[in-house]
Amino acid sequence: MKRIVMTGGGTSGHVTPNIALFPVLKRLGFEIHYIGTRNGIERGLIEREGIPYHIISAGKLRRYLDMKNVYDAFRVMKGFVEAVSIIRKIKPNVVFSKGGFVSSPVVWAASVNRIPVIIHESDYTPGLANKISMPFAKKICYTFPETKQYIPDDKGILTGIPVRESLLKGSREKGLGICGFIENKPVIVVIGGSQGSKVLNDSIRHNLDFILKKFQVCHICGRGGVDKSLEKVRGYKQFEYINEDLSHIFAMADLVVSRAGATTIFELLALRKPNLLIPLSKKASRGDQILNANSFKKQGFSHVLMEEDLNDENFLNSLYKAYSNRRTMIEAMRSSDISNGIEKIIEVIQWATENR
Repeated sequence: MKRIVMTGGGTSGHVTPNIALFPVLKRLGFEIHYIGTRNGIERGLIEREGIPYHIISAGKLRRYLDMKNVYDAFRVMKGFVEAVSIIRKIKPNVVFSKGGFVSSPVVWAASVNRIPVIIHESDYTPGLANKISMPFAKKICYTFPETKQYIPDDKGILTGIPVRESLLKGSREKGLGICGFIENKPVIVVIGGSQGSKVLNDSIRHNLDFILKKFQVCHICGRGGVDKSLEKVRGYKQFEYINEDLSHIFAMADLVVSRAGATTIFELLALRKPNLLIPLSKKASRGDQILNANSFKKQGFSHVLMEEDLNDENFLNSLYKAYSNRRTMIEAMRSSDISNGIEKIIEVIQWATENR
């Protein structure tokens, strides 16, 4: 039996694309193993899928000077030693890395053991973990056409992001039932990412009275983000996180308001959901979400409101404008030749397995 070790963590965006590949890999006869951290978000998501989960230590990789870098360097080295041991025990045919700080020790361990490595980069520009892993990879799958300039010519393959099959099978009727919404009023779905977003949460709640005059709102607000004082507001439903029912929530959405993480926006593209993106500012990130959002805006898939320009007036104006232009966005998505990345990525994995 062919074996594959997969890795990636820190945020759901480094995990859910891996999960999207599971059904096809299983049908092709792969035995799947996953390497992650003890307390990372990836553990719960992967164990829920019934995939063997192996734990290593990991330290955060930083682009700036910090005394914590010294301590985390030891954790990274410990993780590398643990990953070497795990890979020698599993003896995989290939390693597939989605990025995040847990992934680098796994990539290095695979290289030491002469196991071919495939890396997938979701964002417009490669993250630090993927940057330092690239020399050890046989092929690097990437998502945005513009990303080609950051990838070695002999390794890069434009694949897009794998989107979970289950997301494409949602029911609007079931989504409305889950939220207790009525049929004849449009629905906005708000997604703040796996960690939630105080900025998005506050923007929605500050303007909730105005928004509810025209829309119903399903608000996925992140861990600890539920406002109990609003639990009985008609037409407004809050969730910390949604997994199994996410397909139904997306199916009922007439407009999605979201951060601009690559996994989420490519899911919106696959589902042809018009959206308003509010990317993380450069103050809180390396700026990848801004690049992601601008790429989608340029292609006509999204409306974009920068966090620096976010206030109540701009938010409401952008919300109404995006909803008014929803059909234009849907048509642009229908005309796009960017497709679900599962098929292309599986081809790369099989190629690496057969050409060790």
